[in-house]
Amino acid sequence: MFNSKFGIEVEFTGITRNEAAEIAAKRLNGAKRFMGGSLSAWEVIAEDGRVWKLVYDGSVSPQKKVNRQVVSASDEYRVELVSPILTYYEDINVVQSLVRLLRGAGAFAPKNAGIHVHCDGAPHTPRSICNFVKIIASKNDLLYKALRIHPARIQYCKKLDAALIKRIDSPPKPRTFEQISKIWYQEYGGISYSRYHRSRYHFLNLHSFFTGNKTVELRGFNSELHAGKIRSYIVLSLALNNQALTQTTASSRSVQSENDKFAMRTYLNRIGFIGDEFKSCREHLCGHLNGNGAWRFGQPEKNGGNSE
Repeated sequence: MFNSKFGIEVEFTGITRNEAAEIAAKRLNGAKRFMGGSLSAWEVIAEDGRVWKLVYDGSVSPQKKVNRQVVSASDEYRVELVSPILTYYEDINVVQSLVRLLRGAGAFAPKNAGIHVHCDGAPHTPRSICNFVKIIASKNDLLYKALRIHPARIQYCKKLDAALIKRIDSPPKPRTFEQISKIWYQEYGGISYSRYHRSRYHFLNLHSFFTGNKTVELRGFNSELHAGKIRSYIVLSLALNNQALTQTTASSRSVQSENDKFAMRTYLNRIGFIGDEFKSCREHLCGHLNGNGAWRFGQPEKNGGNSE
């Protein structure tokens, strides 16, 4: 799953787009340039030729810290970092180190800011796209609990609609991308090529797959300037994408769990979060869940001794 290409968008405030571009240019041994346009964008051309962008995002609350107090700021403080196409083992250290530098310079994430991970859509088939929809639907409740999606962001990453899931599951089941797209856009009156079309504002966004850059976008992450948490979001996205691609079929049925932490830990292990390399990722993704991660029904009592 780590051979898959991906991109990441991180929304934040606390510093200006110009300041963020300067930091990125130094870390990437590149050059920055102001591109302007509707997104008032700065571009940073890294030494490897890839382009990183710092763009305006109207959904971000512009703020800064003055004498340790958070105060309102100008639109220059509405910032979104947009990466080029990345791969995990080649680029994860770059992403993490850049995030640490931005945070060290005063960047922080307001409550309504998010992180979006785009997975490469090229390997997908109609079967795997249907799998992806069903996997996210079956894990809706568990993912929303684990990621603690802030109420201020729910409008930008809603759960997949039950009617859409039913249409995907009902015979005759869709067999082509065209059939799936008709189901995706059905409640919106048909396909739209508008970048900010309403259908995109779900945990799983297929609008970016059917139009635009042909990626499958996962939007269910609160923004963070914590490098370890961002790594865990990237790994989760790649793992979910890989599961959709490799499973023959998937079920949309939501499995009820009496122990959310155990359910999440075992699921993460099943989709690739194995070994010490991903211990911290498992901790970040399970840390806010109730229950016992080691024992499904709670740790058993020790044998022997007086039960009283």
